[in-house]
Amino acid sequence: MSKVIPGRYTAQMDGSFVVFIIGMRINKLWAVHKWVPVMKAMPKMLKELYQNRDLGFLSASYFLTWRGITVVQYWRSFEQLEHYARHGAIHLKAWREFNQKVGKSGTVGIFHESYLIDEGKHECFYSNMPVFGLAQAGSHIPVTNRRESARERLDASRHGAGTGEHTEASG
Repeated sequence: MSKVIPGRYTAQMDGSFVVFIIGMRINKLWAVHKWVPVMKAMPKMLKELYQNRDLGFLSASYFLTWRGITVVQYWRSFEQLEHYARHGAIHLKAWREFNQKVGKSGTVGIFHESYLIDEGKHECFYSNMPVFGLAQAGSHIPVTNRRESARERLDASRHGAGTGEHTEASG
């Protein structure tokens, strides 16, 4: 369990980045032999990504639902994300196995969404949380008077404010 950090924080990101949401949905609960391999593939890919940060991967968080898993990932660029999707050995193996073993059977659903975020076009807030989400991918910084509201955090992000404030790098 990650250490809870009391207080109010936000995240600072330098440059543009990509938010990539990927997940699976179990459509037929009794088809365990179909969805367990799909579920087991993501941790292997994330391990590879955390060990090879030069691929452009920044961070990820898992979210479990009663019918599946969603993973929110942060990437430095869409080009790096796309390169991993097309050339990452573990991803390609998992993708081929999914198509061979599940395909269009309907037993397991998969999805992904990509959001390209221009520099200065984000804001976030964390209160009494471990370093989480975008703060894992960038810098975890305290909310100050200049960052009290969502609008102020967005304005600070747009104007590159915060370079003189205390930052707590995370990773």
